[in-house]
Amino acid sequence: MIRKTKVQIRSLDVARLAGVSRSAVSRTYTTGAYVSEETRQKVLSAAEMLGYAPNALARSLITKRTGIVGIVSTDLDNPFYAALLQQLGTALQDAGLAPLLLFGDENSTDQQITQMMSYRVDALAMTNATLSSRMAARFAASDKPIVAINRYLAQEEITSITCDNADGAAKVVDHLVEIGCRKIAFVAGHPDASSSRDRESGFLRQMAQHGLSPTLIAVGDYTHYGGAEAARRILGAGKTPDAIACANDLMAFGVMDVARNTFGINIPGQLKVTGFDNSSLADWPSHALTSVDQNVAKMVQLAVALILAGITGTPQATPSHLQISSRLVLRASTIG
Repeated sequence: MIRKTKVQIRSLDVARLAGVSRSAVSRTYTTGAYVSEETRQKVLSAAEMLGYAPNALARSLITKRTGIVGIVSTDLDNPFYAALLQQLGTALQDAGLAPLLLFGDENSTDQQITQMMSYRVDALAMTNATLSSRMAARFAASDKPIVAINRYLAQEEITSITCDNADGAAKVVDHLVEIGCRKIAFVAGHPDASSSRDRESGFLRQMAQHGLSPTLIAVGDYTHYGGAEAARRILGAGKTPDAIACANDLMAFGVMDVARNTFGINIPGQLKVTGFDNSSLADWPSHALTSVDQNVAKMVQLAVALILAGITGTPQATPSHLQISSRLVLRASTIG
């Protein structure tokens, strides 16, 4: 029996069919390389006709780039981060890059990054994870960009992208005061998270601007359970507030559940509740939560632009912390 030998399609074959140079084929499949749209379409059309797929491993040996972007995340229980990761992964793929996602907890981040370095990732994106100064310096020493999204990390090797968390919290206070609230409690997130600290400081500063002091501040650890426990402490203290502002949506959902089901409180008639994130669940009729929108699309756009610039070596005069303006989305939890 004669065994058929499978013919391997090469970039040279694509170049000949497309009527372009071999380097044009290479540039078409190299992230950040320039090629005219006309040439690009010729190459892609020829590649499709021939069934050609570039050998990423072989190309990486020549270009010294893998096109892989490592993403570290530690909290997919939060719908905000699930949506953020989906948008980030899609945007990276649209830019011709390959996202590599690793999960873990705060104690394993350095270990995850060491594993990613073994895959020769070209860049690192972090959502709610942190890394040690030693690991940040080690990764940056290879001239590879590190971007933190929705978290500020102090290491100079890292560019952080967040919304203006303090201003977002101030918008919440202004809204609650405008609709007549004076006794306002606050549910903070995890004390180690920069976002929680900034939101709490913005809340306190704006309360002071209105001549008010918080009824009570409780810590909810950014979880539904934590928000529910915080609500029990606040509402069980004997001083029922006009409103409870929460540092994220998950805690606000916990507050609403306890207020309604345990204390029989009407929302928003007897108690106003606000969140922060404008997650997809905030728009559900059962929640209808007034919440701060962080403009995740803009965060992702900036992150991908920084990653591409870092991979291609494009000079960037980028501050270590980029802040994006937020907006308050009003729903029935405060204005129903």
